[in-house]
Amino acid sequence: MAELATIARPYAEALYRVAKSGNLSAWSELVAEMAQAAAHPDVVALAHNPKVSAGQTAEAFLSVLKSTVTAEAKNFINTLTEYDRLTLLPEIAAQFHTLQNADTGSADAEIVSAFEMSDAQVKELAATLEKKFGRKLHPTVTVDSSLIGGVRIVVGDQVLDTSVRAKLQQMHNALTA
Repeated sequence: MAELATIARPYAEALYRVAKSGNLSAWSELVAEMAQAAAHPDVVALAHNPKVSAGQTAEAFLSVLKSTVTAEAKNFINTLTEYDRLTLLPEIAAQFHTLQNADTGSADAEIVSAFEMSDAQVKELAATLEKKFGRKLHPTVTVDSSLIGGVRIVVGDQVLDTSVRAKLQQMHNALTA
């Protein structure tokens, strides 16, 4: 996937520069919507159909978006379809989001818990993690009962695994070493 990331990076950086000069939050929502639409199997099939021109693909793609599309966004989609890069939109959106987080000094925190967490618990955990990592975090919580207990937290490339499963694995490794 490194190749996709390499190809998508210049598009994401250019799009982010345009978004920063305008309404960044509106652009962020539009980019997320475009990425979701581009990942749909029908759109992927349309983008790779040799019988459909780039202009037709761009027009069809823009018609499925719910948000209001600016002239810059239309030009961006036309450029992507012209160079057969429309299916890169999910990767472009991911890199756009990373650039936005880096610019604001924040990060995404993936929290995997063994049990459902209340909003208060998530806020308390996020506040503690923000102190530890020294930046604003945007937490997303998922439940994985195979953890047995505790949580597993991923922020960027750092992982904090305080789950019972991880502790049992550490004990197993220590006993069999």
